[in-house]
Amino acid sequence: MHNDPYSSDAYTVSGPLGRNLQVTSASYGVRECATITFDSKGRIEALCGGLEGFVMMLIHPTTLQPLAELPVSRRNLLNGANPFTDICGGTYFYLDERDRALVTTISGELWEVVQRPGPRLAVTRKYPVLRGLPADDCLVAVTPDARGRDWFFTQQGYAGILDRRTGRTSVVRLKRPKGRVEGIFNSVSADETGGVYAVTTHATYRLDVGPKGRPRITYRLPYDRGSRTKPGMLSQGSGTTPTLIGKRWLVIADNADPRTRVLAYDRRRGIRKRDRLHCTVPVLPRGRGTTENSLVAAGRSVMIENNYGYEGPQTTLLGRTTTPGFERVLVRPNGRCRVAWRSTEVAPSSVPKASLGNGLVYAYTKPAGPGATDRWYFTAIDIRTGKTRWSRLTGTGIQWNNHYASIYLGPDGAAYVATITGLIRIADGR
Repeated sequence: MHNDPYSSDAYTVSGPLGRNLQVTSASYGVRECATITFDSKGRIEALCGGLEGFVMMLIHPTTLQPLAELPVSRRNLLNGANPFTDICGGTYFYLDERDRALVTTISGELWEVVQRPGPRLAVTRKYPVLRGLPADDCLVAVTPDARGRDWFFTQQGYAGILDRRTGRTSVVRLKRPKGRVEGIFNSVSADETGGVYAVTTHATYRLDVGPKGRPRITYRLPYDRGSRTKPGMLSQGSGTTPTLIGKRWLVIADNADPRTRVLAYDRRRGIRKRDRLHCTVPVLPRGRGTTENSLVAAGRSVMIENNYGYEGPQTTLLGRTTTPGFERVLVRPNGRCRVAWRSTEVAPSSVPKASLGNGLVYAYTKPAGPGATDRWYFTAIDIRTGKTRWSRLTGTGIQWNNHYASIYLGPDGAAYVATITGLIRIADGR
């Protein structure tokens, strides 16, 4: 979902420039392909969730027509989980250089899914990685580290390493302050030094491989988790996946009151704990600012989108929308970080993406009205200045809501946005 192990949410490819934009869409029923990747042939491989459960799909990148489908797991609606906010299994996966996907499932297994001629998708291995953990826990995230080891994380704060050759796992429990669970509600990151990074509802962690190949906690950095779960959040804590910048920085947003802050840490090993916090910068409107999406990296800066007020598709019906806000924070080596610009664009829940090839950051926006009309736009903002360069209507109505899904850029520079009923492709015309 966040492009790379750094969770940069940035591409080197040039995305759409707004020239004679062509918008294509496809409907897959009530099914949202929140996490998509591109295989070695440029095709889309996606993990798509609906009311009934989750399906892996292989999709044509131009026509958006399904080429293959593989049911992964069914939802258990009897457990009271809200299918619009439940991220247990079926949310994250990654695709390796051999077009093999490692997929989280509701059943607590990691599935290895491969492509076969036809094309078709097939399961080659199922790894029951939650065996021995609490029965009510679930898989949230999975990532490879710098040496190709597979790490997995659970919602109740377990981190583990899977040996795909033997099927064995090693697990460590993240700290439980005063007996409380440190929940994980977002994805994780990894860097070239072997570090793997996760943000819980209480703290930011670096983990490394310890003796006998077991995961170990290198450091834990508590942050201000605020006093409440703000409207727009899935938990009381940071809504961000840790974003890594260069060889040094780790950046998150906290959940502080009355204003959310961007925090930049020195992530390297060997730094004294008191020297890790590099800077803090208040962002977004006072009392009405939060984000449930990863920060977007561009150079030594990150961009944050305001999701305050988004509590599901009903929030943006009948012309309503959420609180505006989109900001860029510069992370300076001297510790004096600052806000470079502020935009009043309204993006209820999209995971924005940057195109380093053209200097634009893309958001999926919905201004209020007019009247009871619900209009959704694909919007390009200048990374340097914060000025909106252009905005293109994608559709009108609830079916065009992206509901926490991400924006993606394909190998050819086309942009994609998942909605609650399908997929949109936006590309420059000739």
